[in-house]
Amino acid sequence: MAADRLLPSINVLASHREPVRRRVLEAAHRLDSDPRLLAALEWARSRLPGDATYGDPLSTGDDAVGRLAAQLAPLAATRPSVLREVGLTALQVWQAHAGVEEQHSDEHVVVLFTDLAGFSDWTLEVGDDVAVTALRRVGAAVEPLVRRRGRVVKRLGDGLMAVHPTVEDAVEVALAARDAVGELEVDGHRLALRAGVHVGTPQQLGGDYYGRDVNIAARITDAAGPGEVCVSSTSREFLDAERFAAFPLSGRRGKGVPPDITPWRIGRRPGGPRG
Repeated sequence: MAADRLLPSINVLASHREPVRRRVLEAAHRLDSDPRLLAALEWARSRLPGDATYGDPLSTGDDAVGRLAAQLAPLAATRPSVLREVGLTALQVWQAHAGVEEQHSDEHVVVLFTDLAGFSDWTLEVGDDVAVTALRRVGAAVEPLVRRRGRVVKRLGDGLMAVHPTVEDAVEVALAARDAVGELEVDGHRLALRAGVHVGTPQQLGGDYYGRDVNIAARITDAAGPGEVCVSSTSREFLDAERFAAFPLSGRRGKGVPPDITPWRIGRRPGGPRG
């Protein structure tokens, strides 16, 4: 049959193709490890816009591009790679033009933290399935509110970190999120959100923020009780007294909070204007 006569020819072609394929792969491997190309790319990265060390865990955020960079970065631990450097170079420049490269700025950033009061103890009682259901419902209720006025920086277990352009934006979001979560009931349990707000000049690195002011915002959150929204005394100065009532919580100063910063519990004034 014709097929029987073709088989030997196909086998011959396949036997010739394998050495060619092997040579191509070996050449690609040599090119990908070429020290001159690697040096040229490292030199280029140091002179292009953005963070020349982009790709390490601190410089990659929780967005899609950051996650891609975080996957590329570990390749260097295995062996130097030209393709890896090309990929990170492209992402570095993209991030620079997107405005999320490392920034040392005096511009004020409002940091918001939220979490669920007593959530860890409750999950020990109800188990993982109920806890995951609760987190999904909380996320669906809270994150759209945050995104209307600010940006979710990262999720933190039963809470999140976000940044906002103004203190009033962050407080309005926190109060709305608290109210929305307060209406949720999971497995017969009423959830209670607490939140903390602080304004400062944290360092932006990738899509994340670091530094003293981030730590203070977290400590202000620790000072909040179930269903409470707290701000630092620094942040309170930016709030409209006709819209928001403020109550000092000097006795709840969290560990690590500077002595000149006091947490204040914030609420809406009845009948006051809303933002």
